[in-house]
Amino acid sequence: MRILKISDVYFPRINGVSTSIQTFRREFLARGHEVSLVCPDYAGPGIGPDTGPKSGSSEDAGLIRIPARVIPMDPEDRFLHLGALRRWGHKLRPGDFDLVHIHTPFAAHYLGLGIARRLRVPVVESYHTFFEEYLFNYIPWLPKNGLRWAARHFSRSQCNAVDALVVPSRPMLETLRNYGVSNRAEIIPTGIYLPEFSQGDRQRFRQSQGIDPQRPVLVHIGRLAFEKNIGFLLEVLAQVRQQIPDILLVLAGEGPARAHLQQQAEQLGLSQQVRFVGYLARGAELDDCYLAGDAFVFSSRTETQGLVLLEAMALGVPVVSTAVMGTRDILDAGQGALVAEEDVTDFSAKLVRLLRDQELAQRLSAEGKAYAQQWSAGRMAERMLDYYAEIIRQGPHRQHGR
Repeated sequence: MRILKISDVYFPRINGVSTSIQTFRREFLARGHEVSLVCPDYAGPGIGPDTGPKSGSSEDAGLIRIPARVIPMDPEDRFLHLGALRRWGHKLRPGDFDLVHIHTPFAAHYLGLGIARRLRVPVVESYHTFFEEYLFNYIPWLPKNGLRWAARHFSRSQCNAVDALVVPSRPMLETLRNYGVSNRAEIIPTGIYLPEFSQGDRQRFRQSQGIDPQRPVLVHIGRLAFEKNIGFLLEVLAQVRQQIPDILLVLAGEGPARAHLQQQAEQLGLSQQVRFVGYLARGAELDDCYLAGDAFVFSSRTETQGLVLLEAMALGVPVVSTAVMGTRDILDAGQGALVAEEDVTDFSAKLVRLLRDQELAQRLSAEGKAYAQQWSAGRMAERMLDYYAEIIRQGPHRQHGR
């Protein structure tokens, strides 16, 4: 197949969308498919380690970087230059691609629709982000109810404009159906590339950060964003410290909530219990960080899947997490994790239990490693390719009046 992917975000911008695109694209290329990716050019000051394809690699060959502008108040992201997008799109001819796959709802969405019309091929869109519980963290001066209405209306309109949808979890699909999204949709999670999560060195990370080898450590890996609900984890940490005084929380990532979280940690008297380590490159550095933890903690309210939970499990790190939205699909199996309520007392009690019960920790570690095998990138890629093949056989219909 000849597949065109289009996204408003990709590495070096680190988030779940970038990871999902890279994971599927790598698997498709390994199976002999042609995959091109249109994404922003992040020229200028770095925003973190570039964990995407390196120059000269097979993945780099089909990477089309479009000029982009920095978004005010959000230097990690970019606005794709619409004129450059259109000029590139107009060079395409029927037969260049068999299918267009859109990954974000901004410029990429409208470019993808336009290209699909011109090439007369079907267009698929992935719904990666739960915007209803996201926007008001970044536009706080507008009423929450109005923003929720706008997010639902916007999502319904865009999702019903494409030929088919991909959603990463059952709760996300249920949400879209409640919005009034009626067209075809398939639940296909992003898998994890298991070879990347098969090694690491717990003590190497601790030594590099000056953390005592015996100190109890909690780890959270992800963007420091308000919708990740990390402030709740700081409240949990304050309560856990009452029973485990030397507890430490490592926060790996960057984002707009960092200053707020640092201030909250100081107000709670946790300056010595929280360590901000910034972005970490995927591979040994990230694996080391996961393994440095006695538990991986998570409490996001907006995840459409929650890949970091699977990554922690694949490395044998026990998880304590709430089960909200997409994380429910991962945690409902009850493997490798303790599921907590979004309640400080309940979450804290489960953490203390895990940290004090070595037998429980070992059992969850073994369960998590076995469970993660079911979520392999190869298995999910095969499901996506089968879905593509069905959609291509049916042909485009929404854009062409069929």
